[in-house]
Amino acid sequence: MYGLVNKAVEDLVVSRYGEDMWARIQELAKVDAVGFVSMEAYPDEVTYKLVGAASEVLGRPASALLEALGEHWILYTAREGYGELMAMFGASMREFLGNLDNMHTRVGLSFPQLQPPSFVVRDAGPRTLELEYHSRREGLAPMVVGLLKGLARSFSEEVAVEHVHGRDRDGFDLFRVELQAAA
Repeated sequence: MYGLVNKAVEDLVVSRYGEDMWARIQELAKVDAVGFVSMEAYPDEVTYKLVGAASEVLGRPASALLEALGEHWILYTAREGYGELMAMFGASMREFLGNLDNMHTRVGLSFPQLQPPSFVVRDAGPRTLELEYHSRREGLAPMVVGLLKGLARSFSEEVAVEHVHGRDRDGFDLFRVELQAAA
């Protein structure tokens, strides 16, 4: 994964728990990087170690941390200069989800070693979408839940997200996204 992902993990931890907690997590993970370079590729193991150590130090399940990271990712990447890029791919949650693969293709121009997931979106009702998440990386489904919730917030929409099944069933994770009516 690129350093941008690890920087987002750091930003999430520091903003919610402080620098001292981040230092403890890095120590436990045996990741002694002073700072991650956004555009540099790091072994996936670095990110998994950081999340595992954060789970242990913070006393929270890794799945909860990954979901929080997913939500945080949307705000963090917008702050890091990717907000305008994201805006190009949709004016609503439904439209944006339909363009996820196109967005990752565009991002790949700047990140040549990017190995993004792939998404298939299907209408499953007037306010319901089914989202297939295909990835070579295991264990990141909770992050997708958080990403979906964060995206909804960025579009001032509300969603209910259900993880219908894991990749062990059909080779991909399936999510049901209920777009909530505006209040």
